[in-house]
Amino acid sequence: MLDRDAARRWRRAQSGRVVFTNGVFDLLHPGHIDLLTAARAAGDALIVGINSDASVRRLGKGADRPIRPAADRAYVLSALAAVDAVVIFDEPTPLELVMALEPDVLVKGGDYTEATIVGASAVRARGGSVLVVPLTAGQSTSAIVERLRRTGGIDGAR
Repeated sequence: MLDRDAARRWRRAQSGRVVFTNGVFDLLHPGHIDLLTAARAAGDALIVGINSDASVRRLGKGADRPIRPAADRAYVLSALAAVDAVVIFDEPTPLELVMALEPDVLVKGGDYTEATIVGASAVRARGGSVLVVPLTAGQSTSAIVERLRRTGGIDGAR
């Protein structure tokens, strides 16, 4: 896990294509793994931006979100083989982080279009590319949280 300055230094030290993606990554599920695997395959190194706890609350995902604190979410992501570096950001969008890191490839999930991906035009203007990874059917943290609320636990277990 890197702070913003360390992430900039890490990025400058990379000789290959650096890929950036971002998100909350609250309850890691197969859709997240599919996104991260596709992102890593698009380059030589993957750095993941994670919304800070305050940033998640500003996104309006619900009063009980995030479920896991940012440090825990970053710790879990940093243990994945597909992920080379993780940085937490507090801004409403990752634009400042994208501008600071200057990734060669910007990746988001299929709930976005290239036109709605923050930083896409800046990455393209530098000669980079933007990749939209199709969503994995039936996978959503919000749906998992809702199911847990309804059932009192996974499959009704308490």
